[in-house]
Amino acid sequence: MTTLLQRSQQAWRDIGGLHTAEEIAQQPALWGALYANLRSERERVEAFLGGCLANPLQRVILTGAGSSAYVGEIVADEINAAWPAQVRALATTTLLTHPELYLDANAPTLLVSFARSGDSPESLAAVNLVRELVPGARLLNITCNAEGRLARESAADPNSFNLLMPAASCDRGFAMTSSFTCMLLAALGVLGKGDQLDRIAALSQLAERALLAWEAPVAALGGTVAERVVYLGSGPLEGLAKESALKLLELTGGRVTAMANTPLGFRHGPKSVLNGASAVLVFNSSRALSRRYEADLVEEVRRDGIAQRVLTIGPGGDFDVDTPGLPDAWLAPLWLLFAQQYALHLSATLQLTPDNPFASGTVNRVVKGVTIYRHDAS
Repeated sequence: MTTLLQRSQQAWRDIGGLHTAEEIAQQPALWGALYANLRSERERVEAFLGGCLANPLQRVILTGAGSSAYVGEIVADEINAAWPAQVRALATTTLLTHPELYLDANAPTLLVSFARSGDSPESLAAVNLVRELVPGARLLNITCNAEGRLARESAADPNSFNLLMPAASCDRGFAMTSSFTCMLLAALGVLGKGDQLDRIAALSQLAERALLAWEAPVAALGGTVAERVVYLGSGPLEGLAKESALKLLELTGGRVTAMANTPLGFRHGPKSVLNGASAVLVFNSSRALSRRYEADLVEEVRRDGIAQRVLTIGPGGDFDVDTPGLPDAWLAPLWLLFAQQYALHLSATLQLTPDNPFASGTVNRVVKGVTIYRHDAS
């Protein structure tokens, strides 16, 4: 019988987790499809951007809500270091509440929106806000849903460009998985300096190996429930730690407390969360300097003997694949394969339905109940 992440398809279907399991497992193939898509779209994207990233006065805002905001956090510094433009990650949930702090009508602005569905109220409102307050702003929508409002309402706007991800990346499950990694790699591919698209093809092959090698040990790890899970990462991997913690919160319906920090920052108070039912999961950086700090923290926590488990993911870690020296932002989707599987298996162990852990509707796949107010409301 064919297995999918250590269970049969029918077993996943029986517990309401087939969509999420398939969407985690399909990522190597989707990254290959993304590579082909971006190759075909490259000239059109470059024409739309028009060399704006080479302008030191250009403001580039990478935006989204929830997981989509973490896409921006992971890639922002990598893109900012490559170009004279001023690149920053800013969640739509912050942009909408304090637009006067972040938008300047006289500054050339590129808003890059990450959106799985393209129907989240904050995503739509942020785009309309920038259109209103920054005349001539350009809007690059990196989205998984061609039928979402974000894509449809931007189609006729000459200042907008819809960069669509492979259709299968528009996850049916509650938690963002393949949508997240596709949008992340797309941003690095089209906003990075020079032609770096071959990295996506290389990562597709590495992801196949990682899934195969990690499948059994991650399933075993997820068979025991930890009360508290801490993800730690440095630099771009801090955003990865946030996304990994969010996946755990979402797929376990909030039953497992998850938090994120940096290895150095963890000592400054957050370390007090540890108890005998805790797991500490550290993403190792590809940078030797960063790994020295990470190794010190891992050694310290293991020496303390409080946490139930202390594991490392990434170069030289407990969960690793032989990577070709890529920067951390590029490797983040690879390490995320561990966190997605771990959250899925914990959800199953808790006897939840991973495709919809919130049957009561208190938390929704696409956010509901948000009232959008005018930016000049008193």
